[in-house]
This record gives sequence, structure tokens and C-alpha cells, in this order.
Amino acid sequence: MIKLLFVCMGNICRSPSAEAIMKKIVSENNLDDKIFCDSAGTLGYHAGDQPDSRMIAHAKKRNVFLNHAARKITNEDLIEFDHILVMDDDNFSNVMLLNGTESDKSKIKKLADYCVKLDEDEVPDPYYGGAEGFEKVLDILEDACSGLLEDLKIKHNLK
Repeated sequence: MIKLLFVCMGNICRSPSAEAIMKKIVSENNLDDKIFCDSAGTLGYHAGDQPDSRMIAHAKKRNVFLNHAARKITNEDLIEFDHILVMDDDNFSNVMLLNGTESDKSKIKKLADYCVKLDEDEVPDPYYGGAEGFEKVLDILEDACSGLLEDLKIKHNLK
């Protein structure tokens, strides 16, 4: 089982959306028994909260359903997960501060690096923006998750 962890700051907008989008894509490719997805935040102040209601509404329009209770990333996550996919440079820096080996830290990548159609360096935080910010984030996540799955298919010989 390949284990993916998506990480943003609060785990209520970007990372639970990435988790849900990836789960949908994995299911559409009949790979549920091969790929496990979860998400977490670098900060724990939303721990236990459901995703942001605005993100839930925007994702639902795309038949993506967010069902996740926010949690903070742990040192154990570095060991447990095979790929840790962060949304931006701040998330990357914060996850790199966790206690882990060099091998553990080599699992940390920016999700936007897997974009195929869009030229994005980061997945921006839509929290303080309007509707267009949430839509842009979902566009980036859909592109990046599709690219990530193609990369995983090649690296792990998935059919």
C-alpha cells in the first residue's frame, strides 16, 4: 500500500481537498487497494474541525466530497507515509523541521510540482480570498493530483 499525506497549514482547505480529489482519482482508476490518502496541517489550532464550509461547497460542485477531521502532522507521519505532499514553501519548511531521518525528509515534496497543465509553484491559501480563490485551488489540485497519480503509476508499476 502506497501511503500519501497531503499537508497545508490548518488542514481545513487545501490539504483535505487534495486528499478528497486524490481519493476520487484513485477510485476512478480502481487503485483503492493500492493507494491510501490522508491529510494534516502544520498547525494544530483547527484539530478536530471539519473542512472550511466554502471549500466544501466549491468542491461539491465538482463531485468532490470532503469528509475529514483536521489534525496536526506528527513526527510519526514522516515514518508512516511514503509521500508527503505540501502545498507551499512555508508548509515545506515547517514539515522539514519535524524530527526525522534524511530518508524520511526526502519524502517531502511540493504537490504543485506534479502539475501537468498549469504552471504553478504552490497551491495558494484561499482562506482569506473570495470564490475565485477556492476555484483556483481546486483547479491546481485536480491537475497536480492527476500528475501525481501518473507519476506513482510509473514509479510503482501500478496498472
